[in-house]
Amino acid sequence: MIIGSIFHNLWAMLTFSGDSPLMISSGLFPWIFLLMIAGSAMTRRNNVARVAWLLLCSYYCYYKTTGGAMMWLIVVTVSDWLLARGIDRTGNETWRRMMVATSVILDLSLLAFFKYAGFIASIVGSSFVGFDVLMPVGISFYIFQSIGYTVDVYRGKVEATDSLLEYAFFLAFFPQLVMGPIVRAGDMLPQLRERARVTRTMLGVGVWLVMCGLFKKAVLADFIGANFVNRIFADPTHSPGIVNLLGVYGYAFKLYLDFSGYSEMAIGLSMLLGLKIAPNFNSPYRSASITEFWRRWHISLSTWLRDYLYISLGGNRKGTLRQNINLFITMTLGGLWHGASWNFVIWGALHGAALIVHKWWMRFTGQDPRNPRRHSWAGHILAVAVTFHFVCFTWVFFNTGSVGGYTDDAGFYHAGALDMLSNIFCHFAPEHFGAYMSQFAGIYRQPLALLALAVVLHYVPENVEQRCRETFAAMPIWTYAVALAVVVTLITQLDIALPFDYITF
Repeated sequence: MIIGSIFHNLWAMLTFSGDSPLMISSGLFPWIFLLMIAGSAMTRRNNVARVAWLLLCSYYCYYKTTGGAMMWLIVVTVSDWLLARGIDRTGNETWRRMMVATSVILDLSLLAFFKYAGFIASIVGSSFVGFDVLMPVGISFYIFQSIGYTVDVYRGKVEATDSLLEYAFFLAFFPQLVMGPIVRAGDMLPQLRERARVTRTMLGVGVWLVMCGLFKKAVLADFIGANFVNRIFADPTHSPGIVNLLGVYGYAFKLYLDFSGYSEMAIGLSMLLGLKIAPNFNSPYRSASITEFWRRWHISLSTWLRDYLYISLGGNRKGTLRQNINLFITMTLGGLWHGASWNFVIWGALHGAALIVHKWWMRFTGQDPRNPRRHSWAGHILAVAVTFHFVCFTWVFFNTGSVGGYTDDAGFYHAGALDMLSNIFCHFAPEHFGAYMSQFAGIYRQPLALLALAVVLHYVPENVEQRCRETFAAMPIWTYAVALAVVVTLITQLDIALPFDYITF
């Protein structure tokens, strides 16, 4: 009886459960990752065996995350691998264009079916049974990676790989599969053909990134989100505008901490396996313009949109008007990529319009957009503040469920983005701030203190951050384990585990 119960619990833990999908912050993942490291070390002299082992582990992790929906990853893998080989092997330009178009259309059709069919049906006034339950986790990320690969093969930037094993691993590598960063084939595939080598520096920096990512996500983002941001956004109409504004500030940093924390963990775990992935964030709220913001925020997505959408539309090669149209289309579609909602469309459109205004301002003032004029310290602070507040303004649309609010079947009103913005601009009520915050001081004191810590850490000079990383990497190996243990203990004490914000994208 006891043995049967043990096997039952073990089976339940090792098989897919929609209620507890596997994440890199899950309790089971560290044990799987240790197996990945052990197998990678034992097969380091044989690249094929090493890639096969890591692929097997990644497929298992992805199965634990999304269940049977992982079949769509395999479909995309096989179809694009075959099409890319065809593109690479034929010299007939017509056939090459047909095959790359087929690849892009098939990939985007799959993405549209799972992610946008219900949204499109609502626009045309049709009823549609959604497929949200079956939507493969991370489909937006691996679809973009696969499209990037076939387009790069068509453009002659990379050679099509003859190894289905390599390409399957490129799409399925679990630490970055679910939420990015979006990796380029030209960066990843050559690493799979080299002998695995984890240097002392890679080990130290990898542990540092994992530790910082865990702290950002599970200590700062989750606590600020659960105890402050989510409460404000759940019912903004019952708080004065000044508290709504603080909630928006909190969400801006909560989202950054959540997503950049995941990215750092994914990059750090990759380094522990001897794989290098480019950074995905670079202190975005230091940006002095919206253009700079998009060079610092979700870098793998912004560069993907630039290289595969903006440039494909014509970029800046066909005059100023066409460039502005291309920018607006790119950012609007980039907003739609985040989810099937008018909120995301508006969010993307606002960023597209802001980029157009900034480019106009640069031309008006005679500046080179690639090398903007340096501001005085006061001008720089003003530019950073204006950029930050515009980004926060757009985050309101990003984090609310609707634009104008709606009443559900039970008669409960759900506030939308316009309700929150109306509260901030028209009902600021700073005179009520003291009374409101003193009433909830026991709840908000700690999350606001952590929010203040997050702000300070974000604006720490880059050279200071670099020195801290290098100092940690140079410490004895046993200190890595101690540092990780301290962070994990702190996470356990807080006892908060919110899902990652980008898990649905």
